Amino acid sequence: MTRKEPESNAAKRDGKQPPQSGGLYLIRKVLFLVLLVMAAGIAVVFVFGALYIKEISEELPTTSQILAHKENVASTVYDRDNEIIARLFTENRKPVQLKDISPWILKCTLAAEDSSFYQHGGIRVTAIGRALMVDILHRGARQGGSTITQQLARNLFLSQEKTIKRKAKEIMLAIRMEQLFSKDKILEMYLNTIYFGHGAWGIETAAKTYFGKESRNLTLSESAVIAGLIAAPERYSPLNNINNAKKRQGYVLGRLIDLGWIDSETKEKAYIEEINLKHVPNKVTEFNKAPYFISHLLINHLLPTYGADLVYSGGMEIYTTIDLDLQEKADNAIKMLKSQGALVALDPLTGEVLALTGGKDFSTSKFNRVTQAYRQPGSAFKPFVFAAALEKGIMPTDHFLDAPLSYDVPGEEKTWEPGNYGQKFHGEVTVLDALIHSYNTVAVRMADITGVSNIIKMARSTGITSPHLPHDLSIALGTASVTPLEMATAFSTFANGGHVVSPLMIREIRSGNGDVLEFHKPEIREGISPVTATVIRSLMEDAVRAGTGRNALIPGWETFGKTGTTNEYSDAWFAGGVPGLVTIVYAGNDDHKALGRNATGSAIAVPVWKSFMSEAVKVLHLPQAFDIPQGLAVEAVRVCRQTGFLAAPGCSAATLLLPAGSTPTTTCPIHGGDIFACQNDSLAPRLYLLPQDEEHYYTYAKFPDGDIPFSLAGSDIEVKVSSTVEEKSQLSHKPAQKSVIPVGEQDPYKDDPSPAQTIEERYQDLLKQYGITN
Repeated sequence: MTRKEPESNAAKRDGKQPPQSGGLYLIRKVLFLVLLVMAAGIAVVFVFGALYIKEISEELPTTSQILAHKENVASTVYDRDNEIIARLFTENRKPVQLKDISPWILKCTLAAEDSSFYQHGGIRVTAIGRALMVDILHRGARQGGSTITQQLARNLFLSQEKTIKRKAKEIMLAIRMEQLFSKDKILEMYLNTIYFGHGAWGIETAAKTYFGKESRNLTLSESAVIAGLIAAPERYSPLNNINNAKKRQGYVLGRLIDLGWIDSETKEKAYIEEINLKHVPNKVTEFNKAPYFISHLLINHLLPTYGADLVYSGGMEIYTTIDLDLQEKADNAIKMLKSQGALVALDPLTGEVLALTGGKDFSTSKFNRVTQAYRQPGSAFKPFVFAAALEKGIMPTDHFLDAPLSYDVPGEEKTWEPGNYGQKFHGEVTVLDALIHSYNTVAVRMADITGVSNIIKMARSTGITSPHLPHDLSIALGTASVTPLEMATAFSTFANGGHVVSPLMIREIRSGNGDVLEFHKPEIREGISPVTATVIRSLMEDAVRAGTGRNALIPGWETFGKTGTTNEYSDAWFAGGVPGLVTIVYAGNDDHKALGRNATGSAIAVPVWKSFMSEAVKVLHLPQAFDIPQGLAVEAVRVCRQTGFLAAPGCSAATLLLPAGSTPTTTCPIHGGDIFACQNDSLAPRLYLLPQDEEHYYTYAKFPDGDIPFSLAGSDIEVKVSSTVEEKSQLSHKPAQKSVIPVGEQDPYKDDPSPAQTIEERYQDLLKQYGITN
């Protein structure tokens, strides 16, 4: 019996398909269409994905840009002993190599942030997928999942915005960076880049900020605290919340246990270890030990020359002349004032600025009163008047009247009548006595005889550059407007034998690569006669020994100086120095209100000056006596302060350095000397009179204890009326060439050349101009 072949097989053999059921056919048809749509969709996604990736790629940095990138590095300012004064930064960072970082930091960072860092290629696919799903479901980027490489890519080249596009860029950059750098290099760059809170960028700065040590010396306990900061620096900061910090530290240590990198005993020991915080101020406004000095450098040199980016991010090294020990003492001294004030100290031989304090508190006032405050120095300006007179032949032993004076003011129906402190007159006095006791009428008489133009020339020759020097006789009383820094420069000429030094603040500047960008040496030029400088300094030494500056004497050191007090007690000064150091102290209110009753330079400025200088001479180990060059045409002479003759046993005497061959050879006639000999002394003191002095002569020119005018005590003693002075046109009594400021009747700061508020506003504008936030 023959078996029948199945119909289906027969149909296949005949090339025919057997009939199919309707349901199966429909399913196959649908599946085919689905596959076709999916393939088309994949193709579309691929095409658009490729275009999107291309678009993103074009927005990313090139390979050369990635390789050339350098993180922002703080610039450092050093003092003269290479101690750090300040760090200038937008991100305070000091890069270190991986080998110089504690191994515990490396382990803790990996455990907290990316334990598989050395196994993946820059991204973790599962973490990205998980994050992507969360982001899609919430219609925006919410989930993290970034590796260390991704975080580095974001920190270096991307913003912190949370978008899918930024995430895509981050992934692409991470993959490229893994191809360009070794794993160790990526980890090193990461630790040098990330923010740890409290202004600390990078691991080295973080170690200093929280524990006051280098990152190489961090313990496991400390490393766990710092690594825990990375996720949320402010939340986990031990300076803000120690409890949060301990919880995060415990988490990091627990991760180390989970990974098998430490055992339980090591974890427990690290966790119970006491956290010894040694917070180091780390913000720009905090880490600055000489803010007025640094501000001056920034505004006047660094920012205009190099720009904000290089100064604040270029890792420059700026070596200055400041002495941090002296700067601290200057800051403390100026805080003694009830008013505002300023102190600046210079090395008179080099011009190096060793301390500069422009106010009591930089955080409340940026106005730098050392360099920006143009203020009237009062009697502190008189040494320039006396120096100009000396060069016209008027000797310190010569005589003037301290008596009433009166000048008509041109174009006005009033007179100018300068007076003395206390409204007292002292009759016939020596030039020396007039300087050390600061008699105003003598200074004006001397200016009238010497000539205002010669006084201005003398001031310019000592380094004063202020445009605010009055061309009238009021200049003799210090109505010029000058800065304390100018006064320091000018007084240095009296301390260094007549040379003018330019204030030097920067010794050297190096780039972040160590290249020398600037190198400065002292700038010294000829100023005034060495004899004039030495003689005037000698007179100011006597002002400290026996005059208005007596409370400024630094025991054991030759000290010179001059007080200054302005109209209505609005400003108080002391300007002077010791061998190797000149210091100026200024005190005054920014609104020019009076400092108080009898607030003189002696009462207000001298105590501050002495407080600083008493410490400075010890810090600097300064010589105790001024060096007098061999061959200098001066001689040490002991003279009577009252008469100018050689001192007798009963005289109030001073040993002065005077021009050689110009001093009397006879002894004071009113304290035991021979009057007849004095009459025949060709170098006897001379009396200088103005024509208007005739009416006062017999009233004021007398013995200290008698009725006989000193200059007429011997019938042959000649009264000389300025016969040695070249500018004889000044001898006739006539008004000054320009109106004289009536002392006591006109506000000296009616037109303030440097109002504090205006300068404060300019400072803030400059910060904005350079893109700096204060």
